[in-house]
Amino acid sequence: MRRALVLSILSLLAAASLAAPPALANSGKEEKKVMATYFALQPLTATTIRRDGRRGVMTMEAGVEALDPAVMERVRQSEPRLRAAFAQVLMTYTAGMRRGAAPDLDYLGGKMQDAADKVLGRKGAKVLLGSALVN
Repeated sequence: MRRALVLSILSLLAAASLAAPPALANSGKEEKKVMATYFALQPLTATTIRRDGRRGVMTMEAGVEALDPAVMERVRQSEPRLRAAFAQVLMTYTAGMRRGAAPDLDYLGGKMQDAADKVLGRKGAKVLLGSALVN
């Protein structure tokens, strides 16, 4: 019974996609190239001391937003250097964290913004922080 229901739903979806009108051809209008304004980096990690005194790992997600296409291209080209600079900021911060203290994301964001401006050689890119987890 369940299999028949799934097959009927799939056949209805296939029929609906075939019945859809084809896309209209471009009538001489140029399409604007949409440029991404956000670039997400791989999660950053650094060791820290947990509340119980054992070693832990702080993981943080970060990305860069740039509205100017030239700055965004520079961000994409500088990804390895940005990751290294952000990791250095995070490792320096976690080395001095008090045991069991919650991370100060405002402070980290400011330091990472300074590092991004230094790596990129100009302002115009905004560092955005995602989640931060100490495990």
